[in-house]
Parts: sequence; C-alpha cells; structure tokens
Amino acid sequence: MTTPRAETLAKLTPVLTKRWLSPDAWRIGTYEQLDGYAALRKALKAHPDDLIQLIKDSGLRGRGGAGFPTGLKWGFIPQGDGKPHYLVVNADEGEPGTCKDLPLMTHDPHALVEGVIIASYAIRASRAYIYIRGEAVHAARRLRNAVQEAYDRGYLGRNILRTGYDLELVVHSGAGAYICGEETALLDSLEGFRGQPRLRPPFPATHGLYASPTVVNNVGTIASVPPIVLGGADWWKTMGTEKSSGPMIYSLSGRIVNPGQYECSMGVTLRELLELAGGMQPGHSLRFWTPGGSSTPLLAAEHLDVPLDFEGVAAAGSILGTTATQIFSDQDCPVYATYRWLEFYHHESCGKCTPCREGNYWMVRVYRRILAGQGTHEDLDTLLDTCDNILGRSFCGLGDGATSSVTSSLKYFKQDYLDYIEGRTAPKLSEKTLVGAH
Repeated sequence: MTTPRAETLAKLTPVLTKRWLSPDAWRIGTYEQLDGYAALRKALKAHPDDLIQLIKDSGLRGRGGAGFPTGLKWGFIPQGDGKPHYLVVNADEGEPGTCKDLPLMTHDPHALVEGVIIASYAIRASRAYIYIRGEAVHAARRLRNAVQEAYDRGYLGRNILRTGYDLELVVHSGAGAYICGEETALLDSLEGFRGQPRLRPPFPATHGLYASPTVVNNVGTIASVPPIVLGGADWWKTMGTEKSSGPMIYSLSGRIVNPGQYECSMGVTLRELLELAGGMQPGHSLRFWTPGGSSTPLLAAEHLDVPLDFEGVAAAGSILGTTATQIFSDQDCPVYATYRWLEFYHHESCGKCTPCREGNYWMVRVYRRILAGQGTHEDLDTLLDTCDNILGRSFCGLGDGATSSVTSSLKYFKQDYLDYIEGRTAPKLSEKTLVGAH
C-alpha cells in the first residue's frame, strides 16, 4: 500500500460526506452545528423560480444513473394547474455494487431531509415521499428519526419557520423489488399497486403520483441541493468538469485494499481512485471493472485513465450510472461474474414485457450450459442475438441493463468464453445445475 500523492488527494472533495465521521452525525443537534438547515432558511426567503434557476445554473445532474439535468426536470412541473404537486425521492438502491445512498441516509439523514424541503418548496409541492428499500431497516430507522426531529424543530409540517409554507414528508418502505428503482414502477408501488413500469408518455412531470405533476429524484441528487443553495452555482462548478459539475460519491468494492466511499470531483480516473483506495490487493492485478454498477457495460484495464464523468465514460462505451465501481482482478472470471449478474436480472424482472422476461430466462440457461462445460460456439451467437432482442425493446431500463455485461464481456473477454466451450478452462458449475434449470 502506497500513500496517495498530493495531487491525487486533492481530488477528494467531501461535500455530501463531510459530516459522516462526526459524532452522532445523524442527530439534528450535530447537523445544525455543521451548517444544517441554514440552506433551508436561505431558500425559503427566495422565490421558488429562482431556486429552480439556481439548480439549472449549477449544472447539477441526476445522481441516480441517467444524469438528467435536475433543474430542467424541476422546470417541467406545470405551475398554476390547480393540481397537487409531489416530490418523490428514489431511495430504493438495489443494484449489485451500488451502495452510496444507504450510507448517506444512515450517517447524514438530515442532509436528505433538508434537500427534500428545499426541492419541494421550489416545485410548489406540499407533500413529499422518500421511497426506501425494504431491506434497509437501519437506514429507514435513522431517516424516520430525522424526519421526526425535523417536525419537532418546525422544519416540517405547517407554517415552516413561520413562512407560511406547509410540507408533509412520509418515509415509505418498499417490499424489496429492484424494479421499483425505475421511477414509474416506484410510483405504482407507492400508490399500492404491483411495482411495474408505466408506458410513457405521459411522463411523471405531468402525470406522476396519483396522476399529478411529480418530480422523482435520487437521494444523492436531493442531498446535493442544500450545499448548492449555501455555496452557490459558481462554487459548485469549481468541482467536476464543464458538463458534469460537482462532486460524486464513488463506491469502490472488490479486489482493492480499502473498499468504501470516495467523494471526488467528477472526472477523477480509476487510476486515481485505486491510489486513494490503497491499490489492488496483494497478488492481484486489475482485469475488468464496472464504472456504475452491474447494469453498465464492463470496462477493462486499458480504461484506467478514462475520466469518470458522464461524457468520459460514455465515450469509452459505458455509462457512469450510479458510480458503483466494482473492481475485479486477474483471478476473477468475467464469464462467471456476468452469469451471476444475469441471474439477478432474471430474478428481478417484473415479467411485464416479453423481451426481458423471456430473454433473461434463456440467457441464464445458456450461461449455465457454458459454465458447466457443455457450451457450443453457437451459444455465443445466441447470447448476442438475444441481447439484440432485449436492448431497446424492453418496457424499461432493466432489460437494457441486463444486456450490458453480456455484450461487453463478449467484446473484451471472448477468449474466456471459448476456453470454457473448448475445454481449456475447467467447468465452474456442475451438470446438476442444468437439470430443471429455471
């Protein structure tokens, strides 16, 4: 393990993570001592339209994967329509490798609560929801405690800080379905229906929760709002790149010395992140990695210096996604890793559309055959053909994401597939997995 160079350490920009190590950081007293709710007081003195413009000027883009401009999304909400407006925070976070929202809600829940209040005020919403994954029991407890503390202090409820603004905030625990991370499936689940994606248009901006104008944002997106209100758009843009402004929490896991959360200016490279994390584990060398979770195309060791921002990763043929950087070494098998991810997507498919429901089912069976040493060269063509029938033809992004590791692993590591098929690599699965495979 080597000490990171000064120029690499300068890439660390703790904004959302700055309070995480403070004693009792999740309690409102600690939060208020460290700038907590100062941004809310400032925001409530501004016109809602000015807040939307501030977020537009900052260049903040969604931290949930798609990277859509946040201020633009807020601006889509029609005003003066006579309908109730809603803010919904997507805290479902269920993708393999993704783990930035849960620690934020666990260590600094008031950052999210304050962001919710400011965002709701900006879009003229009087009711907001945080939809959190059902398995995240500890984070949900911390969040509910923070919400109650905010009510007790007058930051939530009626006549917030005597400004005449009212807001009710509800923390809702889902039932643990990955599909509910898709915003329209989340809305259906929140309404009490089975979580399945909706056909768009109409879009949530006009027909969202209860068929009313709704903004759905990720935890990291909303938690970024208070710092922007306090520091200003120009300050926010001193971090990151021209088109990908601000800091980002990169979740590093896998074959590294110090896995964890590293908040850096967007545009940092994997080489720099590895330096911050103490490098690869002894005896391991980098072979492949995901820039943004299991739904993003794999990258290889040759991509060490790709800027990890929306444009840089896209230029390399992948997606920044949720910045869940899973790191694999020369002792890991890309075929087996892809199989395990595919099992997840097969299991989590809601079944609403045929390409995703049937395509992932059949691809899992093909992978089991290959890994059991019974694959054929035609299987590789079958995988690519199946991906072609899923990508862009599924009802939502789950199907598209499932194909990412398949096509990218075949692009960079086709020889690994051939080694299983041609008998140079010993089978990883037994023939028993082929009996009654589902």
